[in-house]
Amino acid sequence: MNLEPTIFIVDDDPAVRKAVRFLLQVAGFKVELYATARDFLDAYDETQPGCLILDIRMPGMDGLELQEELAARQSHLPIIFITGHGNTGAKARALDRGAVGFIAKPFDNQVLLKQVHHALYSYPGSVHH
Repeated sequence: MNLEPTIFIVDDDPAVRKAVRFLLQVAGFKVELYATARDFLDAYDETQPGCLILDIRMPGMDGLELQEELAARQSHLPIIFITGHGNTGAKARALDRGAVGFIAKPFDNQVLLKQVHHALYSYPGSVHH
């Protein structure tokens, strides 16, 4: 089975979802967008390779809670957090729990692309590790 990796974007801000989708599609990636963590969980197929770009602060289930839920499901989907939330405690928690990257908004396009490449191709359990 050689599935093309998908970049899953979960962010409650439609402008951020669209900007990240545009950047990644121009770079040749397959992208799926979700406005909430629950929408993502309902649709996610654990056999689909890729990575998750995830906002920390969202209504309902936040990004850290989604990260915990995926860990409980034994998912090895690499997570890159992207957030405007400057809380260093949240960043430390995210990274301690296995996030592969953390990007502050407004994000730098090249930094985001490098982190996606790292998550897909260099991270243990990644697509081409």
